[in-house]
Amino acid sequence: MNIEMIKELSDAFGPSGFESEVCQVIKKYSDGFHLSNDAMYNTYMKRPDFSGRKPVLMLDAHMDECSFMVQCILDNGLLSILPLGGMHLTNLPAHTVIIRNRKGEKIRGIITSKPVHFLKEKERGNDLDIEEIFVDVGASSKKEVMEDYGISVGDTMMPDVKSDYDEKHGIFFGKALDNRIGCACIIETMKELLKDELNVDLVGAFASQEEVGMRGASVTTTVVKPDLAIVFEGSPADDFYYNETRSQSALKKGVQLRLVDRLYIANRDFIELARETGDAHGIKYQETVRRGGSTNASRISLEEKAVPVLVLGVPCRYVHTHYNYCALEDVKAAVSMAVEIIRSLDQDKIDKLLRKDLLK
Repeated sequence: MNIEMIKELSDAFGPSGFESEVCQVIKKYSDGFHLSNDAMYNTYMKRPDFSGRKPVLMLDAHMDECSFMVQCILDNGLLSILPLGGMHLTNLPAHTVIIRNRKGEKIRGIITSKPVHFLKEKERGNDLDIEEIFVDVGASSKKEVMEDYGISVGDTMMPDVKSDYDEKHGIFFGKALDNRIGCACIIETMKELLKDELNVDLVGAFASQEEVGMRGASVTTTVVKPDLAIVFEGSPADDFYYNETRSQSALKKGVQLRLVDRLYIANRDFIELARETGDAHGIKYQETVRRGGSTNASRISLEEKAVPVLVLGVPCRYVHTHYNYCALEDVKAAVSMAVEIIRSLDQDKIDKLLRKDLLK
C-alpha cells in the first residue's frame, strides 16, 4: 500500500466541480494504464488489454470533497460562503480553510467564530446559519480581498489539513478520506490485477461531484456501460457512537459490506460472493444496514440495464469534517476483497450476478 499516494490524494485540492488537482495525483500513480477524462473531470483508467469483448466491471470512487465556494465579498473583507456538500455547521467555526483564486494561488482563511467574550446570553447554544458564517483572510476591505489577495466570487476553498500516517498504530490522518481513500483503493486494485488474466474488462472510474448529488457517476456509467460495478467508499465510522453490539463500521474490523442505505439495496448475490470470498481468504469484513446516506451505487445500479453493484466501505471517523482517521488494515481489506472477487469471476458467477438464469 503506497502511503505517499494516499497522502497526496488526501492533501489535493478537490472541491466538487474543481477536481483537476486530484486528477493529476491519479495520473502520477497510474503508470501502465491508459487514462482519459471528460469535460466534468471524471477520469477513466483502463488496463492495456481492455478488449471490449468481455463483461465490463467498473471500479468507482469519487474524487470531490465537502467544501465551500465564495458567495460574495462583504465591504469589510469577510467572505460569505456557500457549502458544496454536507458539512454540519457546528463543525465549522474557528477552523481554517485554503482558498484557491483564479490565478491558482492558495490563501489561508479562518472560518469566523465570535469569541466567548462577545457572545450575548441568547447567542449561546443557538443553531448556526450558513449566512452568518464567514471566512476571514486577514483583509479589512472588499477592495483589499479582490486586489491584494486576488479572491473573487465563485472561488472555492477546502479544509486546511496536512495528512500524516502513524506507522506504529497503523492509523492514517487527513482530510477528504471520503473519498480519496476510495480513489487509492481503485489504483491499488488495478495495480494488483495488472498481470492477471481476467474474465472481465476492468475500468477504474474516478467520479466528480458526488457530494453535490452523485452527478459524476451518472456520466461515468453512461460512458463505461458496466455490466458489474464495485464502489469504494470512505464510510462514516460509528464505533465512537454505538457499543460493540450495534456498531457496523468500526476501525480495524475490516472492510464494510453495505447491505442497504437511503437510496440503494445491495445485490444479494454480490453480497454472498463477498462473504464467501472473505471467509475463504481470511479477509475481515463487517456488514452494515445504513438508515441514511448513500453512494454512487445508487446511480450506477439504476443506469440502463440495471447494474449489480457491491459497495466496499473503509470505515473513516469524522467524515464531512476537517479531520478524518482510518486504519490502513481496513484499506488493505477493501483492496484484497475486490482483488479476490475479480480474480474469482468466471462465466457462471457472472451469469448468476446478472441473474440470467432467474426464469429458467
